[in-house]
Amino acid sequence: MKFTVETGDLLKALLRTNNVVPSKSTLPILENILFELTGNTLTVTATDLEVSMSVSISVKGNTDGKIAVPAKRLMETVRSLSETPILFTAEIANNKVKMITSTGEYKLTGEVSTEFPTIPEFKEGEHIIFENQMFRRLIQKTVFAVSGDELRPAMMGVLLQIKPQEVCAAATDGHRLVRMVTKKISGGKQTREVIIPIKALNLIAKFAEDGTTSISLNESHIRFSFENTVLISRIIQEKYPNYESVIPLENDKKLVVEKERLIASVRRVALYSSSTTHQIRFQVRKEDLRISAEDVDFGGEANEKIPCDYSADEMEIGFNANYIIDLLAHTDSDEVLFTFSNPTRAAIVQPLTQRESEDILMLVMPIRLNS
Repeated sequence: MKFTVETGDLLKALLRTNNVVPSKSTLPILENILFELTGNTLTVTATDLEVSMSVSISVKGNTDGKIAVPAKRLMETVRSLSETPILFTAEIANNKVKMITSTGEYKLTGEVSTEFPTIPEFKEGEHIIFENQMFRRLIQKTVFAVSGDELRPAMMGVLLQIKPQEVCAAATDGHRLVRMVTKKISGGKQTREVIIPIKALNLIAKFAEDGTTSISLNESHIRFSFENTVLISRIIQEKYPNYESVIPLENDKKLVVEKERLIASVRRVALYSSSTTHQIRFQVRKEDLRISAEDVDFGGEANEKIPCDYSADEMEIGFNANYIIDLLAHTDSDEVLFTFSNPTRAAIVQPLTQRESEDILMLVMPIRLNS
């Protein structure tokens, strides 16, 4: 294998794929990046067996070939170089890699390309096209509610429900739930549900900036293609909980409050809450919302009140302050709508004004109040 590449181009590709390389692995080959040269196109690929990423760049090709190169040393070397052409050569027979610049020469020992894991294949067929800005929004509005509990693997990803007229994304950790429906994305003729791991979604949100992303599915994997990058992720093969069944339909007590004022108040009051439960108390009244917290162990206490719009019967309900802050931080509108039923039932949180062709619903479970 032999080619010449600009340092900047190679570094951009390595910065992307390096996000997938595991820092430690029982399979040493995974600590390598696969280089594959075909003509004037170099494709660099990394995988951790769950997620694979390939980035293609233009080079001046001389001799085609494939070899796996140690990711860490390669990355550190290229990152430390100034902008300059690199002559990259690899002797496939003995896996010796050499990088030559105008001022230096660097030698590494690679691995046989056949040892590198096979990247899942997809049949050519129907795929879904997402506008990147819209898809990133779908991800950013849901991933924060994904569970980290390995005993409930289905909830460690975002459920993507693909329908002909719309796409719905949902995430829950059992304490809070987020559902976002957008009619700006169409599933074409497909109707399917898949659970996508959070790592893959975070990479899409990080790198898919402008343009579009093409999504393809097979029985076990999902493929995202955008710009010069292909990201393939294993689908979580579990049954997602019936989240629709926990969304209350009888919440008739409506509270409207200014979002930024509420976030600021909750953050201050939460400083005086229990470090274990982070419990805060909402006392909802017609003229104001009173927020309070008490730390029994250390004798701390805080109370604030902010104006609100509320016309139902007065009530008190407890929440984990961190969950409230998270939900509010992911709400776009200046004012937020809370709907309640009673102090033991889930509260629904929504932006007071929704974007066109979009519906966001967030749910948070209450905490039983201390007497």
